[in-house]
Parts: sequence; structure tokens; C-alpha cells
Amino acid sequence: MTLIEQRKQQLRDEYGIFPDPQELFEYLIEKNKKANPLPNEFKTDEYIVKGCVSSLWLVPSFKEGKCYYKSDADSLITRAVASVVCELYSGLTPQEVEMLDPAFLAEVNISTHLSPNRRNGLSQLCAKIKDFAKNK
Repeated sequence: MTLIEQRKQQLRDEYGIFPDPQELFEYLIEKNKKANPLPNEFKTDEYIVKGCVSSLWLVPSFKEGKCYYKSDADSLITRAVASVVCELYSGLTPQEVEMLDPAFLAEVNISTHLSPNRRNGLSQLCAKIKDFAKNK
């Protein structure tokens, strides 16, 4: 099983068990409350994800041939969803990042139950993640 397939299976195992989208988002928010916020030095225009209703920041880095992503947002649900996306893509090579289609998030109901504005923000986040990888 490839690393991408392992990541997908981990998300299916953790998030696919929620038949009710409300329960899923409550779980995501609760899980993310324990995460450390980004330091204020990264909450700048350089890292902002445009097209998102709330303020969402993405901080990419590249170490030892792999891409890593950290995020934060001023909305709990945006912060939680961005955290899942960053976790999914972090530690992958640029080629793996480009191969992993974010449409997969619909399989675990993460993208299907978002408002149109939040879905747009999610697609902007994924585009920024892929752009970073493409330029490595």
C-alpha cells in the first residue's frame, strides 16, 4: 500500500464512521482545539489563503525532499478542516502531493457538507498546497 493510500485509509477509519455531518464537524473542532495555533508572525498577508470567508493562513515548508504544511484560521470549522488537509498532505514528496486529488475529502464527508463559501476556501487551500509542491 502506498503512502497516499495509507493516508486515505487513515482518514476513512477516523472520519468515515460519522453518519451525521454535524457529529463529524463537532469531532473535528474538538480534536483541533488541542492543536497549537500558528505564531502571530505567520498570520500575515504572505501566508493568507485568498478566497476564504474567514482568515485562513497556510505556512508551507520543504525539508529533506518532503512538503510540510501548517495552518490556522479565525473560524473553528475552517481551522479544523484545514488541519485535516494539512495533515493529509504533510510529509509527502512534491510528486505525491500532486498525485493526491483533494476530491478524496468528499469520501469522508469533509468537503460534501461545507457551505459553498467554505468549499471555495477549501479548494483555494488545496490549490495553494499543490502550487507549493509544484514549485519544489
